[in-house]
Amino acid sequence: MDLDVFVSAHRAEWDRLDALLRRRRRLNGAEADELVALYQRTATHLSLIQSSAPDPQLTGRLSQLVARARSAVTGTRRASWRDVTRFLGQGFPAAVYRTRHWWVPTALVSTVIAILLGWWIGTHPDVQSSIAAPSQLRSLTRPGGEYETYYSSHPAAAFAAQVWTNNAQAAAMCLVLGVFLGLPVLWILFENMLNLGVGFGLMSSAGRLDTFLGLVLPHGLLELTAVFVAAGTGLRLGWTLIDPGPRTRRTALAEEGRAAVGMAIGLALVLFVSGAIEGFVTPSGLPTWARIGIGIAAELAFLTYVYVLGGRAVRAGETGDLDATDRSATVPTAA
Repeated sequence: MDLDVFVSAHRAEWDRLDALLRRRRRLNGAEADELVALYQRTATHLSLIQSSAPDPQLTGRLSQLVARARSAVTGTRRASWRDVTRFLGQGFPAAVYRTRHWWVPTALVSTVIAILLGWWIGTHPDVQSSIAAPSQLRSLTRPGGEYETYYSSHPAAAFAAQVWTNNAQAAAMCLVLGVFLGLPVLWILFENMLNLGVGFGLMSSAGRLDTFLGLVLPHGLLELTAVFVAAGTGLRLGWTLIDPGPRTRRTALAEEGRAAVGMAIGLALVLFVSGAIEGFVTPSGLPTWARIGIGIAAELAFLTYVYVLGGRAVRAGETGDLDATDRSATVPTAA
């Protein structure tokens, strides 16, 4: 594209659009129709320039012009309870459902790694001695030891808030750092599985695996699922840079990135529930079967939410991205 020729051919349209937007009086019918037509043309011009001959100064001017025109055409966009309902009922579960081919294998592989690490640590005393001194290990794993008192060492509300904050940060890091080809995500996953494997191995070697599972499963099922979803989405985002499919790399990254941001909000809500279970249910005096039952119920509720509501929304065309009216105009690409 010859940028100078393109600008010369369309500058009059941009100037006319700018003039219409600056009008203080109410536009008549013909002017309103002209404004809409010029807005659509200018949005197309912006996409062409961004994809073929990016010029920072011209792109900035047209982006501002298109944003002003969109505001004039569609009116000021305000969030409403309808947006919240759409996000929770369609957008978030659809985004999680769409990425299931990434986070389900991530969950399975990570769980196997955690079990293998736990078995290795639990059956090798020399590995245990490299983790801590024997007296420290006994302090960790004995009845009433640090593994048990950890969940009741702070007031329930404060503990739940702390757990939620830490887990939400970990999930957000998986989603954001996925753009670096997913490599940081793999490290975050390994750290989580290593911590789980250490606890599994040490408690099993002390003959207290049932106690460990009774403490971890009530909140851990939902918590780890949220982490696996975040990690799988982060890995998918990284793969998008390598293979964007029929979309341009810029468009693919923007679409998947917006969906990932929405998932961060949704997963924060999921982790809030798991944090509440960890703060109030895990250290409670309920029988082990009741505590684990609550964790299983929460996990099944989330999976049903994703596969039923999310699957239905995806089949209806939902992707988890922003509404079409809230996205920048793009030029169609061939499949």
